[in-house]
Amino acid sequence: MGKAGKLLIVDDNSSILSAVKLLTEGVFEEVVTLTSPNMLVTAMHAHRPDVVLLDMNFHAGINTGNEGIFWLREITDKYPATKVVLFTAYADIELAVRAMKEGAFDFIVKPWDNEKMIATLRNAYNESRSRTKAAASKTSAAVEPQPSMFWGESAEMKRIRSVVERVAVTDANILITGENGTGKEMLAREIHRRSARCGKAMVSLDMGAIPESLFESELFGHVKGSFTDAHADREGKFEMADGSTLFLDEIGNLPLHMQAKMLSALQNRMITRLGSNHAIPIDIRLISATNRDLHEAADRGEFRQDLLFRINTIHIHIPPLRNRREDIVPLAERFVERYGGKYNKPGLALSDEAAEKLKSHSWPGNIRELQNTIEKAVILCDSTEIKPSHIEMRPVRLHAESQTLEEMERQTIANAIAQCGGNLSMVAQQLGITRQTLYNKIKRYGL
Repeated sequence: MGKAGKLLIVDDNSSILSAVKLLTEGVFEEVVTLTSPNMLVTAMHAHRPDVVLLDMNFHAGINTGNEGIFWLREITDKYPATKVVLFTAYADIELAVRAMKEGAFDFIVKPWDNEKMIATLRNAYNESRSRTKAAASKTSAAVEPQPSMFWGESAEMKRIRSVVERVAVTDANILITGENGTGKEMLAREIHRRSARCGKAMVSLDMGAIPESLFESELFGHVKGSFTDAHADREGKFEMADGSTLFLDEIGNLPLHMQAKMLSALQNRMITRLGSNHAIPIDIRLISATNRDLHEAADRGEFRQDLLFRINTIHIHIPPLRNRREDIVPLAERFVERYGGKYNKPGLALSDEAAEKLKSHSWPGNIRELQNTIEKAVILCDSTEIKPSHIEMRPVRLHAESQTLEEMERQTIANAIAQCGGNLSMVAQQLGITRQTLYNKIKRYGL
């Protein structure tokens, strides 16, 4: 078979780079190597590789794979046609599953088998080419549809659906509350889909995922030179959402000084970019979400009462999954169908025993935990039926009924910190939250 395609190899070990380049030069027309991912985006733009072989760890003593996952996301976000094969010295099934869930084509463990590596990279190239040809044959770019809202059969979700049907067509600001993983963003998208603003994409911002110093720039934008790294003018989320819906997740993380500026923007329907004196009119519909009790936060002086009134025209609370157990199996079956298609396992089904195992779990991570559990089960399943052995769930410690949700959350975080030996990156990963959100909760609970 003749040489075809472009391969980019990213690994901090120069000996490995040389060996893999020598092995693959007979397969690919062009092989480019990088010893650091810092120039990865530039190299992607310059060479437009069909396949990237990406190391998962670039600092000595760190083997979490978080760096590889970060750069995997960067590639798949900016260059969706490029296939990424991840490279690691740590044969960890959890890491392999996580990488596949994040969009990796495949996974190669060091030391590698030459024939298997070549076969994997060829398959990745063939998949990249087929996707590119399929996209080119379309007369217009298709937007991947968002998963539709699952309402379920529980009485509370039926009530929420009734409320949404009435308020979605208005421009009323909505506050969605509920525990982590209950589907607050999904509900926000459903509200936007039913609104008169659905012709434009909803704009989202996770307030728990950005440093406090960048809040103003992310929300209101900035002008060139307004701070050290402001190399060009940039619009913020408010401007991006003009004529559409702005969804602010984890709004309880908004610092007090920024709360005043947001209140002003919502009242005056104007924003001013950081470093500018020019007011820009904005027309947005705001949907906010939080797992905090903002009324209690307002009583403690941590959240402005006037801003709470402004964002809370309509309040929708999503109950945790443990309080609507009749929805667990139908949700799981929905995820089985979705991931069965994604991983080319059509016709996959839940066994009765697996369904019973799912119903017996309390799902502290709610729908997000159920979704991740089912995706992993689909990946690991080697038959046409998902059995209990394919379903791996972390044990849940029972808490006294007298504990508040905040006490339970504090104890859960404290337990995770102890289990992970104080490694906060591992804690955030285990709890399914961002590191910034974790830092905020640690500060809040005095841990």
